[in-house]
Amino acid sequence: MTLVLGGARSGKSARAEALIAASGLMPVYIATAEPLDAEMGERIRHHRARRGSRWTTIEEPLELARTLRAQAGPERAVLVDCLTLWLTNVMLAGRDVDAEIGRLADALGALPGPVVLVSNEVGLGIVPLDAMSRAFVDHAGRLHQRIAAIADWVQFVAAGLPLDLKTPGMRPG
Repeated sequence: MTLVLGGARSGKSARAEALIAASGLMPVYIATAEPLDAEMGERIRHHRARRGSRWTTIEEPLELARTLRAQAGPERAVLVDCLTLWLTNVMLAGRDVDAEIGRLADALGALPGPVVLVSNEVGLGIVPLDAMSRAFVDHAGRLHQRIAAIADWVQFVAAGLPLDLKTPGMRPG
């Protein structure tokens, strides 16, 4: 399992797609975004066009653990884009965030094929002014720590360049 973190427009999705393509396996894309406005619809169209028709795309804004279990397999390489949009969906749906993160972590630990997860690193800026935004940053930080702890490989992407934070076989801490 690989976690690819980065800021907006850092190149993290393109990096994750390249990792999936390099696997040589059937590429499966689990999209967590919902086209709630024209701008998000355009972002989704841009990502789809970049991937091309070889990819199988599944749109799943909330039930990520269940969808991963259904889609993962030794003949497939699964990309989830992105965890922070999924986290937003979980929070807006009023679900128990810690329980959902636990379900996701449990599912990720038992998948039979390669998975690449994309997520926005949102904790590098100033502390947000409103409570909802602060809660989101806090939840995202805990989500990233939980997933990074079980991931084999963690990369941070900035300006299209990947930086390895954890590599396969690396011992944490």
